Amino acid sequence: MRTLSSLSRRSRIALFASGLALAGGAGWLANAQVGGDRGIAAVAASRDIQVSDIEVDVRADSGVEAREEAWAEAQVKAWEKLDGPDLPASRIAGLVSAIVVQRERLGPKRYVATLGVIFDRQRAAPFLGDGGRAMRSAPMLVLPVTVAGGTQLMYEQRNPWQRAWAEFQAGQSRVNYVRPQGSGGESLLLTFGQTTRRSRVWWNNILDEFGAADVLVPIANLRYTYPGGPIEGTFTARHGPDSEFLASFTLRAENPEELPDMLERAVRRFDATFQVALADGTIQPDPTLNVKTGELNPAIQRLVDLGRRLLAQDEQREQTTLAPTAESDGAISAAPINRPPPEGSVALYTVQFASPDAAAFGAILADVRGTPGVRSTGVRSTAIGGTSVMTVSYSGSIGQLAEALRARGFTVQQGATAILISR
Repeated sequence: MRTLSSLSRRSRIALFASGLALAGGAGWLANAQVGGDRGIAAVAASRDIQVSDIEVDVRADSGVEAREEAWAEAQVKAWEKLDGPDLPASRIAGLVSAIVVQRERLGPKRYVATLGVIFDRQRAAPFLGDGGRAMRSAPMLVLPVTVAGGTQLMYEQRNPWQRAWAEFQAGQSRVNYVRPQGSGGESLLLTFGQTTRRSRVWWNNILDEFGAADVLVPIANLRYTYPGGPIEGTFTARHGPDSEFLASFTLRAENPEELPDMLERAVRRFDATFQVALADGTIQPDPTLNVKTGELNPAIQRLVDLGRRLLAQDEQREQTTLAPTAESDGAISAAPINRPPPEGSVALYTVQFASPDAAAFGAILADVRGTPGVRSTGVRSTAIGGTSVMTVSYSGSIGQLAEALRARGFTVQQGATAILISR
């Protein structure tokens, strides 16, 4: 084997250069996992009132006049869609904050378009009432999935379905959407595989990261009939960590140029579906994801309470049936209750005492240990503010132990196998 020193200077330089290339290649691969053309920031959500899909077709002396007349007509049609009261066209125009052009074709004397009209909520609310001020949902994380050509795509690269959700004006919806940007490490964390997981630990980590309470998964399954031809879309709405089915519908785009418009309509259909499910109480936050408040599911809490009751019953039964076991040669004895144990042996008794605070607990424990005939004591259970329990090794019967404790100033109630003392 040739060593590095035995190589020529040219060979060493070539080897060093190849090492740098490998290192650079590894860095490029690592950067490719989170870099590249990905990530679309969501538009700022506005609480204004938007009415979409207003069809207009107007002829005039010029294309510009036709467009102006069409926009004025669209404002009136949008106001009628909102069931607003009868107002002059000029008054309606004063309530409009923007016109959104969805599609338009401008000719020399004709204007054909599909428009959206946005009304300023503050100015329009006095005429429309408070119907649009319903309470919004808890924050819902949106994970748009595109299924096309046998692959599932989310944020690995920019795609039309992600853009449609990023550009959706969600301010007037009752659903409080949380829309990730999908750049950097988000593209590694939020993948299609996550939507198939059931682990609440995984979901809680992700929801905490984005400040959400639950998850909504709108799936767009796109089928391209042939290059440049129609695109058939099957859209499925799912909810929650268990991917519960909500609804499904189909749309069609005649060519790739119409795909963005089809996806925009699909987003609005999804929003309507989610709002109906919210009103029905279907998309409420999953209680198994609510680990931030420290509250247990009611069914689990009932099981815990039942277990505690059974444990308390077992302890009570053990205290009432415990009998000391007799042994010789100075060991613990099972002497009869009203008869002292054999000479040279001790018996184990249960002593209950009120312990309102730590000081009282320590004082009673010390006094019992100092009682003549007591060989040792052991704390069985501590209940500050309640009744604590200790075991006492005593060379005598339980009646003799009771008399010895009375001599120490205790008030004693003697049972079959246990003693209750108090000051």
